Amino acid sequence: MKDKKSFSIYIILVIGSIILINILSDQFFFRLDITEDQRYSLSPATEEILDNLPQTVTVTAYFTEDLPPQYTKSKRLFKELLIEYASMAHGNLVYEFIDPSEKPELEQQALQNGVQPLLINLREKDQVKQQKAFMGAVVQMGEEKDIIPFIQPDGATEYQLSSSIKKLAVLDKPLVGFVQGQGEAGLQDMAQAMQALSVLYNIEPVQLSDTTDLTKYTTLALVAPKDSFNIVQLNALDRYLSNGGNLFIAMNRVEGNFQTAMGSPVNTALESWLAGKNLIVDENFLLDVNCNTVGVTQQQAGFRYTTRVQFPFMPIITNFPKHPVTEGLEQIVLPFASSMNYTGDSSIRYTPLLVSSEKSATQTSRTYFDINKRWENKDFPLSNLVAGALLEGKLSGGKDSRMIVIADGDFAVNGSGQQAQQLSSDNVSLLVNSIDWLSDATGLIQLRTKGISARPLDQVEDGTKALLKWLNFLLPILLIIIYGIIRAHRRKIQRIKRMQNGYIS
Repeated sequence: MKDKKSFSIYIILVIGSIILINILSDQFFFRLDITEDQRYSLSPATEEILDNLPQTVTVTAYFTEDLPPQYTKSKRLFKELLIEYASMAHGNLVYEFIDPSEKPELEQQALQNGVQPLLINLREKDQVKQQKAFMGAVVQMGEEKDIIPFIQPDGATEYQLSSSIKKLAVLDKPLVGFVQGQGEAGLQDMAQAMQALSVLYNIEPVQLSDTTDLTKYTTLALVAPKDSFNIVQLNALDRYLSNGGNLFIAMNRVEGNFQTAMGSPVNTALESWLAGKNLIVDENFLLDVNCNTVGVTQQQAGFRYTTRVQFPFMPIITNFPKHPVTEGLEQIVLPFASSMNYTGDSSIRYTPLLVSSEKSATQTSRTYFDINKRWENKDFPLSNLVAGALLEGKLSGGKDSRMIVIADGDFAVNGSGQQAQQLSSDNVSLLVNSIDWLSDATGLIQLRTKGISARPLDQVEDGTKALLKWLNFLLPILLIIIYGIIRAHRRKIQRIKRMQNGYIS
């Protein structure tokens, strides 16, 4: 009788605890994140944004119900993120989820708000069909709003949401100038980068001259200049650095022509100006066994076809020394890059950012591209060549300044018109991260590249691989054994109690 009463009290306490936890969970949000890269924890940058919201933010998420599991997961993770945002924002963020497929007017509402449907493939009864699906959101503050057109599964969702809120909340954006006048890439030629940069900065073209006020720019950027800089323009850059300015340079020291299959040098006087600061950008092509491919058109038996072949003149960089600029990047494609090295002393802090693989090489600027060449390991006798670096210190006297130099001017250039191309997100992130770091607005750098990346088992160490294999095999068995031991122990205790005098069930 006593045991039954104790059991009833136990059940009441459990139910009461569950109710109390649910009540508290409405007021407090807590998540234990044991992932290596803390992918489920809000960054300090996001927390700062939410702490300083000038007014309430409304997030309207449009998600179609009954989607395949990978897309349903995207909705669940986005909802969990919004719950955490709302908790951190102290009532200054509210959200709702709408299924546009429920009513035609809801679908029209999503379209009018700028969220476009996607077509996804569904397999039913051995047949593949396409379904229209909404997976986007509208972020609104007052009369201003920003669109997240697609919540990508396992993508950088925190960056998408935080940058949208930041775009609406920031009142005084820093000014970043992109130098024009020497054949540099125009703003329209870097559409992907400009879209990302516009979240936090006002962007405008700028000419270098004696009369231009460069001090108003947080950072100046020079991307792929083709013509020479004169002494007046170079002196303007020196004055800018001496006043504590920050400079980003992406320059071509060589160029390749696929029509003639030849390489040639590029001289803009920037190379001499940088050499005066002990940063030597070599007049060569950097080659790497880890490289991109190019299409080669061949003809056989009257048919023309295109095959992809390795082209070491377009190295793929995967070696990034630890730094906020390159944090989270996986690979950067550098078309016709060069190597560089620093010859100065320790009064200037020199940090490599992009480093080639263990099998690299260089070739002179005037070289012939043999597309059909069969490359061997002996063709790559060098290693760890630097293709991008930063300098910090008194670069031109006066105040401390910072400068990032990438020995390839075209890595973040889309082009325009029919020649425009889609760049890898990491290439764009390298340019945007560089501007962020130089401009001291580094809070969102880690978020831009924060996603759930695939980690194939062939990239895992053998010891870790064996541990995971045995853990997967033995853990369920071990849990069952432990449960059996506990249950047997409890039954034994109950038998002993029943055998005692005066026991009443």
